[in-house]
Amino acid sequence: MEVLSLKEELVSFRGIKEGIYIFIKKGDFKNIKKELQEKLIEYKDFYNGASILGIKSENLREEEIKELLHLIEDKFELYIEENGLPSYLEEEHYNIEINEGMTRFYNTTIRSGQIIEYNGNIVIIGDVNPGALVRATGNIVILGKLRGVAHAGIDGNKNTYVAAYELQPTQLRIGDIIARKPDEGFAMSNMPEVAKVYKGEVLIQPYLAKKQ
Repeated sequence: MEVLSLKEELVSFRGIKEGIYIFIKKGDFKNIKKELQEKLIEYKDFYNGASILGIKSENLREEEIKELLHLIEDKFELYIEENGLPSYLEEEHYNIEINEGMTRFYNTTIRSGQIIEYNGNIVIIGDVNPGALVRATGNIVILGKLRGVAHAGIDGNKNTYVAAYELQPTQLRIGDIIARKPDEGFAMSNMPEVAKVYKGEVLIQPYLAKKQ
């Protein structure tokens, strides 16, 4: 059985209401600098002309952060906002929310025999075929069809959810609760669907965006 795994990312780009900032985990500075350059090269068209609020790091020294900011400005011609990071990013409770919101993206169809597992949220841009397994401590979002097995909240968290363009799972679990599958199978909808725990059971319903 094939297990898809990726090395832990040291560098991630995060969006907040004020704009984009770079979050850097604790690690070797050479590896951090290398990964940052690789991501800026890979997504240069996406970040072209964008402005960066700044860098938030778990362990970098001030001079190392300045070196990375100069690299971003001089080599990749991105603008660094003068006002820097918003003050609330320095607050301890916000750091906890960031850690809980870590998300891994998979731009592929997950095929039979493959297992995806991540300590956080998972977003799959593709289908999950029968015989495939997706497990996450957080939420699972599938921009395609779910026809395999999905288990959100594998650490027991029942406040997570599973969402997909089409929910036709072999099995669906949230926390320790297994969705009951009707005899005729999961009802198909003409819109994206979300599975959440409600009153001790997994409820599957169409996703309706909140009106502003």
